[in-house]
Amino acid sequence: MAKSSSCTSLNSFFLISSILFASYMISSEAEANPPELNGLSYSFYSQTCPNLETIVTNHLTKVFQQTHWQAPALLVIFFHDCFVQGCDGSLLLDGNPGERDEPLNRGISSKAVKTIDELREIVHKECGRIVSCADITVLAARDAVFLSGGPYFNVPLGRRDSLNFSIEEAKNLPLPYNTTDVTLKTFESKNLDVTDVVALSGAHTIGRAHCHTFYNRVSPQDPTMDKTLAKLLNSTCPTTYSRNTFPLDFTTPQLFDNKYYINLINHQGLFTSDQHLFKDNRTKGLVEAFALDQTLFFQKFAHAFVKMSQLGVLTRNQGEIRAKCNVVNDERSVVKSFVDEIVQLPN
Repeated sequence: MAKSSSCTSLNSFFLISSILFASYMISSEAEANPPELNGLSYSFYSQTCPNLETIVTNHLTKVFQQTHWQAPALLVIFFHDCFVQGCDGSLLLDGNPGERDEPLNRGISSKAVKTIDELREIVHKECGRIVSCADITVLAARDAVFLSGGPYFNVPLGRRDSLNFSIEEAKNLPLPYNTTDVTLKTFESKNLDVTDVVALSGAHTIGRAHCHTFYNRVSPQDPTMDKTLAKLLNSTCPTTYSRNTFPLDFTTPQLFDNKYYINLINHQGLFTSDQHLFKDNRTKGLVEAFALDQTLFFQKFAHAFVKMSQLGVLTRNQGEIRAKCNVVNDERSVVKSFVDEIVQLPN
């Protein structure tokens, strides 16, 4: 879709970057996993729920065949849950208001939230109430990547669910119109480094965004934006209030690949926070490296995902294992929920 000028730019990039790329090379072996936090383990359910990951993958395979857009929606839930008060399932809790009512979370898909609770029902019927909604959320996000064509990687498990949520902390989520400087500082507060930021941003290779999240680049038009993309955005979003959406990666919108980074090089990034990664010298080299080598991107993404999945986790005797993902446990409702599920769930 890009014009010839974009193609020329990309060809020049490959010639120059073939020299620069050496500084970002790593071995072909998968990068070592970050050490799991005390209380988490890569084999946490090996004895108590050995089929857990198979159950999650099989169910999501069916879900994505019907509604492929749920894959990026589940990734958003994972990121927005972990970034607030840790990967504790607090985003799933209903409230009046709750975290999902914060403006930055209002795009969270209610159907994707329901999918997580459907997984919880299936898993709890198979294994009992031993798997947390927080762990199911992490597994669902990992499978959203894998089932969209991305890498498969192991994640440590053993999280427990929070007893509360935080609307105030939800206000600190990264914004789509942030500069790289602001983005790096925001992620640094979560002990995520520059490589983590650029790799995790690659999740924008799937999914769609509402007009208001990128309209600041449409009107007035960002002069650095690729002209083909600019025309598409102008026709899709005549005003910031338009209810239309546009793919974060309009070249391969349903495939988890490294085209997101190639788009940035071609000035086809959607968000300000995306395109600025190619403007800032601290992140530009990584964008170029990931554009050249999809395997490298996959390795760094998996590493950063596992790091993020361990933010602020509750383990051991902290928190609880919710009987339903949207409410904290009440012992009377716990008993009722299991009776209801035994009656309602098919054999």
